[in-house]
Amino acid sequence: MTTVEIQPAATRVPNRSGVRWPRWALAATCALSAALYCWGIGGSWANSYYSAAVKSMSQSFETFFFGSFDAAGVVTVDKPPMALWLQVLSVQVFGFNQFAVLFPQALAGVAAVFLLHRTVRRWAGEHAALLAALVLALTPITVVINRDNNPDTLLVLLVVAAAYAMTRTFGSRNATGWLALAAFLVGCGFLTKMLQAWMVLPAFIAAYLIGSRAGWGRRVLDLGVAAAVLLVSSFWWVVATTLWPSPKPYIGGSEDGSAWDLVFGYNGFGRIFGGDGNMGGGSGGPSGGGGGFSGQSGILRLFNEQLAGQISWLLPLCALVLIAMLVVGVRHWRGGGPLERERAAGWVLWGGWLVVIGLMFSFAQGTMHPYYTTMLAPAVGAVVGAGVVRFWRWYREPQGKAWLLLPVGLAITVAWAMVVVARDLSWHAWAGYAAVGAGALAVVVLVVGRRGRAGLAKTGLVLSLVAALMVPTAWSAIGAVSGQSGMGGANPTAGPATGMGGPGGRGPGGMRPPGMGGDGMRPPGTGDGSNEPGAGQVMIFGGMGDESLSDEQRKLLDYVQANAGGLQVPLAVEGGAHGAAAYIINSDLTVVGMGGFTGSDDAPSVAQLTEWKQSGQLGFVLLGGGMGGGARERDGMRLPNGVESPGGMQPPEGMRGAGGPGGQLSSEREEWVKQNCTPVDPAAWGGSADTSQELYACQ
Repeated sequence: MTTVEIQPAATRVPNRSGVRWPRWALAATCALSAALYCWGIGGSWANSYYSAAVKSMSQSFETFFFGSFDAAGVVTVDKPPMALWLQVLSVQVFGFNQFAVLFPQALAGVAAVFLLHRTVRRWAGEHAALLAALVLALTPITVVINRDNNPDTLLVLLVVAAAYAMTRTFGSRNATGWLALAAFLVGCGFLTKMLQAWMVLPAFIAAYLIGSRAGWGRRVLDLGVAAAVLLVSSFWWVVATTLWPSPKPYIGGSEDGSAWDLVFGYNGFGRIFGGDGNMGGGSGGPSGGGGGFSGQSGILRLFNEQLAGQISWLLPLCALVLIAMLVVGVRHWRGGGPLERERAAGWVLWGGWLVVIGLMFSFAQGTMHPYYTTMLAPAVGAVVGAGVVRFWRWYREPQGKAWLLLPVGLAITVAWAMVVVARDLSWHAWAGYAAVGAGALAVVVLVVGRRGRAGLAKTGLVLSLVAALMVPTAWSAIGAVSGQSGMGGANPTAGPATGMGGPGGRGPGGMRPPGMGGDGMRPPGTGDGSNEPGAGQVMIFGGMGDESLSDEQRKLLDYVQANAGGLQVPLAVEGGAHGAAAYIINSDLTVVGMGGFTGSDDAPSVAQLTEWKQSGQLGFVLLGGGMGGGARERDGMRLPNGVESPGGMQPPEGMRGAGGPGGQLSSEREEWVKQNCTPVDPAAWGGSADTSQELYACQ
């Protein structure tokens, strides 16, 4: 029988012989991550929805505090504003440009890599920590999202920081302060992406109960303090927006304009159970229990065509590690061995994180974007780092068969990588073949070096790491250097086009969503007869990074500026925020995106439009400039003028603004505009006769 020793936590590993290579290795890993995250980020607006909001938020304290999409403070973005607050601060320093918007994201990504190292080092030692940091830095979806301005990058940093604070509580009799800090950081994560931040709580609570040396009464008291801190840090902004006197911005994505509805509805339980606005369904149809972005919900979702290349590379190895450690723990317990609290708590923390969040993402019925899976990357890194170190220790033991776990783990990892690559051999298949070759060589060296010299065995270990990380490293580097990322900033993904998640932006079964151009991003016919991307008009998914304006749109802006530039609302664009994003980014004119993100929000309401008109503060309204504006029915789907729907493809079930309540609100606003405002002849502002954009004067 193999005897396995349970080692104490490696919190303070002495630096023998003055060797400083771990510091240099950590510095190199951080530098590598910085290069991947920063390369070429000054050439795109990433998610233009958030980029436009950052510009608007820099105009006043109210727009900054609420996270308003427009400078008039009509409607907010559909997330809490904490991630955007950092981007606004960067803009204040560097000016409003693409680099300034994305730089905080890259910085947060590097900080997460560094903090993960410090966290795992306290639990499992230096070697495990360096491996964990390297895995996080090279995870393809993490590289892509850290080059984007979605809130997930800051969320990952905050929960990793919370994990560090949790690790400091292990074995400490004065853990209350660290536990409260962990709760505060998770609360900040809540203000970044709401309930998704709370997914780590089951693992955190279980880890604290196991890792604490205090009595049960003290543990319960500490958890009570942490719960109070968590609630305050999570909900203070929600309460503040509720108590803020009217008029105030409408909270985007909510049904009633309140942050409370956003927490428990569209951005909360709606993501888990689906429902209106969350493109879910759970089974059948194009939505597939995740809006079509992440495929069918179920136990194998993380390994499907849409998600496998984003996060699954090392998940089989993680499963092997966790099963092995569970067996070891059970044998140790049954043998009457003492509980090493710090070590066990670390495995519960990171293993619980991986299992709980992995299951949540796998079975989520609401909208599930591939980039959400970046939240799994820290746990994958920690489990792989600690697991490989443990496998290596067992490999070097002279007796037993536990040594087989290292070559078996490598073989499983490389085999799965080749399976993922083989799904599209036209896209850099060389990486898969190289990984298989390196992996086969590594297995041979490990087997031969088992009884041989230590140097040969170490060579096998190095080859094993190279083989295991080769394909995800290649995908990460290609994504960083080429700048391609799925359907642009709105839904960044790594690797080849797969489903609705890949760079080709294809729909279910490889079909492009209706009206999208060859790049899967923009519809043809942008008002000036051009079919080139970048003319500012965005179809359903929007936020594609290149938000330049066409000549026709610039003429329209100049006309509005000359005739209504001094009004409170010179220009309102119907049909969703993405229709207005390009105008906000490329001018200093106050532009309102009516209806919020997709046009489904009741902001501005018909009553608000009436008030603006009566007070003489509404200049012009543009129909046909966004997702719902100027739309008409074709094959059951609302489309902008000039966009056809091939094959009668229906919109994903539950899609806001596609014929549901959102479409009704959009139609009501359009009807009001047509009854109360006057059409402007396109020739007056320089538009072509066949333009799909209809400008109405409302002064």
